[in-house]
Amino acid sequence: MKTYIFFFLAIISEIIATTALKASEEFTRFWPSVIVFCGYAVAFYLLSLTLRKMDLGIAYAIWSGVGIVLVTTLGTIFYKQKPDMPAVVGMVLIIIGVIVINLFSKNSGH
Repeated sequence: MKTYIFFFLAIISEIIATTALKASEEFTRFWPSVIVFCGYAVAFYLLSLTLRKMDLGIAYAIWSGVGIVLVTTLGTIFYKQKPDMPAVVGMVLIIIGVIVINLFSKNSGH
């Protein structure tokens, strides 16, 4: 169970850091830049803890898929960046892929 908590927190940290990356305006704004650096540091440390029990490829697939969907959602909310229909369809397929990995893969850390 600790593995999934670390993994969840790693993903959340990465999403916060990535969202702040745009707000940092190429690292010219101090506080958003601090959030980027700290967020990625925490994310990668927690991901390293996750990898004790979860296969790298599975972890990265889930990390990437969830990250894409949530960062796109936050981009829509905070930066008014609305995805077009092909992007939405692609994200739905990513979500389906993450579900399939979690339900059926023997390597997902169950």
